[in-house]
Amino acid sequence: MEIKPYIRKVNYYETDRMGIVHHSNYIRYFEEARIDAMEQINCDCIKMEEMNLIIPVVDVYGKYLKSLRCRDEFAVYTKMTYFNGVKMEFDYEIRFKDDNSLSCTGHSTHCFINEKGRPVTVRKSHPDIYEKFMSLLEK
Repeated sequence: MEIKPYIRKVNYYETDRMGIVHHSNYIRYFEEARIDAMEQINCDCIKMEEMNLIIPVVDVYGKYLKSLRCRDEFAVYTKMTYFNGVKMEFDYEIRFKDDNSLSCTGHSTHCFINEKGRPVTVRKSHPDIYEKFMSLLEK
């Protein structure tokens, strides 16, 4: 399944004194885009948590290429690159809407756990959710 990019505009409060987006906000943009991608396949993270399925971040990083500034419109392209039912990985590209130039790239790794912090194999515990996430995996 092809995921539509997540479109957003930079808010003033996300910028620093130099007028550029603070580096920590790019990680938030990745998360917003990942949550949006999950919603596109009908996997609402709040409903999943209510089903005792929690998706923490294992690692995340970004490479900053061209700074976003206040009111810049941008698109976050999210691509799932790995999924085995316990762990999943995503790659991200943040691009300026006006010229499609690259602002930032990134990667994040996640796993599935229950409320006790124990790993969960989604394929066994929630086969319907497993199939939805499989639809995200790039072939």
